Amino acid sequence: MKQKRLVTIQDISCFGKCSITVALPVISAMGIECAIIPTAVLSTHTGGFTGYTFCDLTDEIPKIRDHWKSLDLRFDAIYTGYLGSKQQLELVGDFFDTFRTPDNMIFVDPVMADNGVLYGGFPQDFPKGMAALCSKADYIVPNLTEAAFMLGEEFHAPATYDESYIRGLLRRLRDLGCPNPIVTGVCYESSRQGVVAYLSERDEFVEYFSENIPVSYHGTGDVFSSSLCGALTKGFTMEKALKIAVDYTVASIRETVDDPDHFYGVKFENVIPQLLDSLR
Repeated sequence: MKQKRLVTIQDISCFGKCSITVALPVISAMGIECAIIPTAVLSTHTGGFTGYTFCDLTDEIPKIRDHWKSLDLRFDAIYTGYLGSKQQLELVGDFFDTFRTPDNMIFVDPVMADNGVLYGGFPQDFPKGMAALCSKADYIVPNLTEAAFMLGEEFHAPATYDESYIRGLLRRLRDLGCPNPIVTGVCYESSRQGVVAYLSERDEFVEYFSENIPVSYHGTGDVFSSSLCGALTKGFTMEKALKIAVDYTVASIRETVDDPDHFYGVKFENVIPQLLDSLR
């Protein structure tokens, strides 16, 4: 049976468990060949560290694209994470146009904001560019802040939304052009957190919730997105894929909460066996 092949386009934080240093091991463990296009190299991620180094690799993206095109490489899935500039958004959009086929999948994690605030370094019009990129995707996984910003709407904190708001938000995200939007970090009650997807072809909402562990770690979104993208690439239904990704993310957090020295990321490696069991 031919092995699935995926390419992920995002930065490398050499220490800190996020972006490619999560995506590559998780997707590879799931039995999928994982190619990479690094958009930048940082000595550490930016959450909780100071003095980190940064090397911008924007100029390498079109060179890699053109070389791969000359090799006639094909991908079953294209998965993007953190993209640091509007120029990178445009280059990645060109990459989608170059490598899209009738049979492959484009999966965008529009990493740019959280808790009602745009990440540092992004201009105020960045969400508009990200929305344009998301219009080319088959699946997008914004959190509530990113969803609102791409729609040009006010961010609603958990205390101010209900199921009808989330469903309306997903329909409006669909109207951007992506047929299968998925919103993360949804809490209808404080003890449960999960994700809700809208499958426009079926006009159906799919959701999965688990325990809400009241801690925050850098990179948990990358754990979720990588395992979800991997599960969808392997052909699991949305219902099963959401369960696989949420359960794996929650297990990674549980594995880490009692270790204060691991503030910089979750111990996702320790629970890879659980992830593999869920694929069986």
